[in-house]
Amino acid sequence: MANSPQARKRIRQAARRTEINTARRSRMRTFVRKVEEAIASGDGAAAKAALQAAQPEIMRSANKGIVHRNTASRKISRLASRVKALSV
Repeated sequence: MANSPQARKRIRQAARRTEINTARRSRMRTFVRKVEEAIASGDGAAAKAALQAAQPEIMRSANKGIVHRNTASRKISRLASRVKALSV
């Protein structure tokens, strides 16, 4: 258990950051899921629009440190290739 005032404050800060990070991660996953659902439905236009909305959200998560930069790039790349294959 934290005994010093500084340690107590760090616990409060960590709890607050965890809550914010969880919300951001959830938001990113929601955008990714929307793209995947559009791909599954076979609607190329909807998938492309969903990808356009998801890309900045995924990169924002990377910039905030929620996911690694390379992970975000990989997610975007794989989604984009699936959307492109759908439109062909």
